[in-house]
Amino acid sequence: MARFTDRVYLISGGARGLGEAQARGLVAEGGRVVICDVLVEDGEKLARELGAACTFQRLDVTSETQWTDAVAVAEKIGKLSGLVNNAGVYTPVSIADTDTAQFERHTRVNQLGTFLGMRAVVAAFERAGGGAIVNMSSTVALRSAPNAIAYTATKWAVRGMTKAAALELASKNIRVNSVHPGPIDTDMLNVRSREENLRRVQQVPMKRLGTKEEIAGLVLFLLSDESRYMTGSEVAMDGGAAL
Repeated sequence: MARFTDRVYLISGGARGLGEAQARGLVAEGGRVVICDVLVEDGEKLARELGAACTFQRLDVTSETQWTDAVAVAEKIGKLSGLVNNAGVYTPVSIADTDTAQFERHTRVNQLGTFLGMRAVVAAFERAGGGAIVNMSSTVALRSAPNAIAYTATKWAVRGMTKAAALELASKNIRVNSVHPGPIDTDMLNVRSREENLRRVQQVPMKRLGTKEEIAGLVLFLLSDESRYMTGSEVAMDGGAAL
């Protein structure tokens, strides 16, 4: 039997990139997935491709009511067993060039969105007898990086919220872990020039970018029963970048 048969998983930021790879992996292993995103065209296209096991639901992660709607859609499909808080924004600029609007955008999407997602699924997980949450953080929450004060602030917050939620929700059989990717070959890297990305890769001990499929494999492990004794953990997958 596949690892995720008869279970439903909700993925924010699921229309492309890391979320897309996670959705593909879950469906391949028998799970049913609700992919949520503001990228409606991309999300609907992916859902059609993955077939009956995948549903698209528009979700602005800063909206409490849209989180409620997304969870309701998932519970109509079956037993909601997992959430991946994958949606995020990243704009690398200096402290001097980071204005209030940009800082608040990072905070609302990366930090508030993660909180709202965790809060939204707790009751559904209790009805299902438990569940697993994976919060997507970053290696900047382990060592930081230049020109990323807003992004760094939110990813450190995600790291801390993960531990707080894991401690509080353990008695409800709800596990919460965080993943800390290094430089991964997705569209998020397009905020920098090709030359700058190549220079950054040379600073990674393994001298390459990670792939979204590698991150998806880790996420699926953390959602599965194979990691049932893990909660509050922070797992780096970064080619050694945070060393």
